[in-house]
Amino acid sequence: MERLTLPPLGAAAVDEYLEYRRYKQHKTDLETIPQQRPIDLPCRVTGCQCRAYLYVPLNGSQPIRCRCKHFADQHSAAPGFTCNICSKCSGFHSCFTCACGQPAYAHDTVVETKQERLAQGKPVGQDVPYAAMGGLTGFSSLAEGYMRLDDSGIVGTSSQVSSLRRPEEDDMAFFERRYQERMKMEKAAKWKGKAPLPSATKPS
Repeated sequence: MERLTLPPLGAAAVDEYLEYRRYKQHKTDLETIPQQRPIDLPCRVTGCQCRAYLYVPLNGSQPIRCRCKHFADQHSAAPGFTCNICSKCSGFHSCFTCACGQPAYAHDTVVETKQERLAQGKPVGQDVPYAAMGGLTGFSSLAEGYMRLDDSGIVGTSSQVSSLRRPEEDDMAFFERRYQERMKMEKAAKWKGKAPLPSATKPS
């Protein structure tokens, strides 16, 4: 058996793929948009008891644990999400705090159309060339929403950042240039804070 080695951030990419694959086990290729809200993405796996796709966040590359100390996949997929390992758990509930500062249980999985998000003033990602890409439009799609340098996850200055992209730049060149600019700004701010104040001279 051949041993698989990954670069330092390779495990995170594998986790993103696994999350995407779990998502694609649900019906996402809808011919017509359902009228009921919220939009449910029913499971395609025979015998699965889940009612619709439900996102469970990760802590880096590690799955989060319930307060009973067991992982989400050790709980039932049926509503109620009772633990399959212990009897004291009343349902999956994690106090894990995500990057937005709110606990995981304060989040909901919501499926909205692009038009609905635009009407609510919410950010939307770039259109994808074909459905198999899901929501992946570039390397920034794998970052937390607030860390992205495109309009898919940042509110406010994201349009200013996106407009700085040069026509000849690919994703990596753009993000590298933005990173280098940020590093220069941070270094300049650091040196500005260390610069000695001009000495005042007394008139004689």
